[in-house]
Amino acid sequence: MSMFANLTSLLKAGGFTLAAMLVCSVIALAVAIERAIYLWSFTDRMRVLSESVKRCLYRGALAEARTACERSKSPLADVMLVGFERMGRSSPEVMGAAVDRERQRVALGMRGPLWVLGTVGATTPFVGLFGTVVGIMAAFEAIGRSKQAGIEVVGPGIAEALISTAVGIGVAVIALLFFNYFQARLSRTNVGLRLLV
Repeated sequence: MSMFANLTSLLKAGGFTLAAMLVCSVIALAVAIERAIYLWSFTDRMRVLSESVKRCLYRGALAEARTACERSKSPLADVMLVGFERMGRSSPEVMGAAVDRERQRVALGMRGPLWVLGTVGATTPFVGLFGTVVGIMAAFEAIGRSKQAGIEVVGPGIAEALISTAVGIGVAVIALLFFNYFQARLSRTNVGLRLLV
């Protein structure tokens, strides 16, 4: 019960800005989990399809390779199908350009809602700073009302300021860590996509 009471008093001390930052942290965590699941699935499906198509092509079974792409749920299949559709109908340059456009479309789709992590990472320190300003203003208002400057007068406002600052920085650091991890992972996946197709 005391832990719940401590959490409640912390939320009260942090005020509105703390609630906003907690909402941002939950959103950032949800995006990070969704992107992790998506990229893990994407990489796994890409590997399975690539191996299947390579086996078919080594045997000279072009129709079977195309069928494997049509049945696959991997976005890599869309890139390969563009190559299969253009094969023999257009010059290698035109086919390469079409495959590259599709590859870029797939790469753009992999980014998904990563902008949310970047936005949370960039804005929560400022939300925390806003909470700091509000907390300091509350402390000065309390001094003005009571005409005293003791810790019991300014303490709640200062607590709100410090809690807001700490949480804002903490949420930003975690969101930016996730954002940078996914950026690096997407870069590796894009290179893998280029090497496969």
